[in-house]
Amino acid sequence: MSSHIETQCIHGNNDFSYNDPTRAVSFPIFQTATFGHIGLGKSSGFDYTREKNPTRQHLEETVSVLEGAVDTVAFSSGMAAISAVFELFSPGNHIICSDDLYGGVIRLFDKVACKNGMTVDFVNTADLSAAEKLIRPETRALYIETPSNPMMHVTDIRAAAALAHAHGMMLIADNTFLSPYFQNPLALGADIVVHSGSKFIAGHNDAIAGFACSAHQEIADRIRLLAKTTGGTLSPFDSWLVLRGLKTLPIRMERQQENALKVANWLRSNPKVDKVYYIGLPDFPGYDVNASQARGTGSMISFSTKDVETAHKTLQTVKMITFAESLGGTESLITYPMMQTHPDVPKERREALGITDKLLRLSVGLEAADDIIADLAQAME
Repeated sequence: MSSHIETQCIHGNNDFSYNDPTRAVSFPIFQTATFGHIGLGKSSGFDYTREKNPTRQHLEETVSVLEGAVDTVAFSSGMAAISAVFELFSPGNHIICSDDLYGGVIRLFDKVACKNGMTVDFVNTADLSAAEKLIRPETRALYIETPSNPMMHVTDIRAAAALAHAHGMMLIADNTFLSPYFQNPLALGADIVVHSGSKFIAGHNDAIAGFACSAHQEIADRIRLLAKTTGGTLSPFDSWLVLRGLKTLPIRMERQQENALKVANWLRSNPKVDKVYYIGLPDFPGYDVNASQARGTGSMISFSTKDVETAHKTLQTVKMITFAESLGGTESLITYPMMQTHPDVPKERREALGITDKLLRLSVGLEAADDIIADLAQAME
């Protein structure tokens, strides 16, 4: 098996024994709901696509190789993956969670997990001593995003894993922003890694997907049973789209990171920008921790403008950059977190995190960096 991630993104686990008489270079789309049995009590290994499909299986095996997982389940969205992971817990269980993270996850905790009898405490997990103070006998997991969305806090994954395991807890890490190309939390001690596969892994703003990657077989078996039972698995066609996007993950991540550093430095020099949040800036808090656990800094930037008028004008007058939710695709996207990704977070809590009416989030794409900067410049004039 190749140890080079560029090869793994294209060929997965390098198992070339797949015997397709057509010799198709692009893995086939098995667009079928069901599979015929080869005899009474005999199966080809595939029975029903909700449970298992060759196209989805090939994608899952590829992501497992990239993340160093014993097994990966591909879901219909990142939220479907996270929802399945939280079905591992029971009423009365307590979870400690990064306070700065995607608003949909906060909504899941506030509206569903609590309804189901779980309790959740939110804390800045960049400060693990604060997280440790929240641990109680019924605490079962520590859930982190690093870097976090949208304020780019960096959590020390090794230390988080050590803390969790010392108290008999699981560490669940959302690795969406850096992708398996730049960061592998399982290798640093995490028990589960989740992704919104719609973002960098798929990479083309044309597919919705999610992944739950497990470090341990017992956890993997439970997640796979949950996926089969609740039915939120990824369709064959979307699995193929993600496989296609995954092949270019390395070159996309490298180019987008290169662009992001140029854009971040330009934003810092702009008098209409108050603060830039990008973990690729050497003086940014968390830079050293990220450098110790990741191979790159990605292409997600948040920045606050000097006034609300500049924020609103930027959103409404960008031309090449698209004012839209989501991130990680080939096209640059700009987002207004307070209204788009975090509207369900109470205002007081949101603003305490720094998610104000002046904060913008930028997913830097593959366009020429000079063109991205020129578009921002004309929008802020």
